[in-house]
Amino acid sequence: MNSKAKFLDSVLLTKSSLHNLQHYRTIIAKVRLKWVKNRSLDHIIDVQTDIKAASLIKDAIVRSPTGYLTSKSLADSQKLLGLTVPTMRFMRRYPTLFEEYPHPKYPSLPCFKLAPLGKIMHDREFKVFEECEDDIVERLCRLLMMTRNKMLPFQSLHPLKWDLGLPDDFDRILIRKYPDHFRVVKETSGLNCLKLVQWREEYSVSMLQKMNEKSTGGSIDGNSDISSYREFKRGKSALEFPMSFPRGYGAQKKVKAWMDEFHKLPYISPYEDSRGIDPNSELMEKRVVGVLHELLGLTIYKKTKRNYLRCMREELNLPHKFTRIFTRYPGIFYLSLKCKTTTVALREGYRRGRLVDPHPLARHRDKLHYVMRTGLIYRNKATDMMMHNLDSLVDKGVEEDAGEEEEESDEEEEEEVEVSDEYFDSDED
Repeated sequence: MNSKAKFLDSVLLTKSSLHNLQHYRTIIAKVRLKWVKNRSLDHIIDVQTDIKAASLIKDAIVRSPTGYLTSKSLADSQKLLGLTVPTMRFMRRYPTLFEEYPHPKYPSLPCFKLAPLGKIMHDREFKVFEECEDDIVERLCRLLMMTRNKMLPFQSLHPLKWDLGLPDDFDRILIRKYPDHFRVVKETSGLNCLKLVQWREEYSVSMLQKMNEKSTGGSIDGNSDISSYREFKRGKSALEFPMSFPRGYGAQKKVKAWMDEFHKLPYISPYEDSRGIDPNSELMEKRVVGVLHELLGLTIYKKTKRNYLRCMREELNLPHKFTRIFTRYPGIFYLSLKCKTTTVALREGYRRGRLVDPHPLARHRDKLHYVMRTGLIYRNKATDMMMHNLDSLVDKGVEEDAGEEEEESDEEEEEEVEVSDEYFDSDED
């Protein structure tokens, strides 16, 4: 018998304990694919790194009791912001957002405050947060519902604020406003954690289940996992993850055989307790794929940094080397090496270089990027150009940028690049 293949030894299935399922079947082909660079997704990540840095600096200025930041306070912020250039040089690129002036007491010390357009964009962002508050609360609840103890340390949550679309002061405002949803507790290690107060059944249907429900016109109920397994036993596929392979890979016979076997495995919802599943089984591997798929689906841009996920490994019951999943399933995930870090994205979230279903906050950030870009090109003239007719200029600019991205996406997007598996499995970014 092939050492790479195991067969289904014995399966015990009951209505109350799908989690005790011990699955010993190994997928026929352990396919190792080369990492393929996607220029379109890399470009998106590159642009959004600048947008994120500008947003974080803007929030820091708003938080400051003086209403400005000094160059001294920004000295060590480059790595924290994910920038490839010094922070002061970055801020000077965008005079429409940040205004530089000498310190009131120490004229040789540069200071930065929000420019008039920067204040306008901040006020508009605040309105977007208010309009999307129900959605924000749901995202946070769903993330906590995927964890073992229904709580996460704040030190794991704070890096994810921008990706999840949480307001800067979510740890104060949302907790005080929704005491029936969240509360602060102290872990045995002494860390402050955000804990879910009550399980929300309406949030326990995964993104993949919703997609399947929409395509079949059926309904999702509490026995969806069991019914999926029965379908699998009848020779039909369980819930399938959308696949978008790098050019040429999806047509390979060994890849098709691998994915067919993978899709036949029963789907375990990321909101189900997985502690009874054999950690070395293929069923657990599919469950890990489902958790990462759902978590990335909760983010605004369907992506986040790999290290942010590592911070939640234990709480999400993920194996030590779970990041190998990203290179084992390149039809679902994409790993980007842009901006001196490793970012993982959900391929299905993008089409032709654009988000498939942009969140209102993503649309606002597109406008912020247009304001930044206009300031970079026109410098001091940009403010006068945009102040009197901001809405029409921004909307027009966003459409033009989108058109340019579509034209670029028609070009060859992918190229094979030799990168060792050890790089992707390492803890360094």
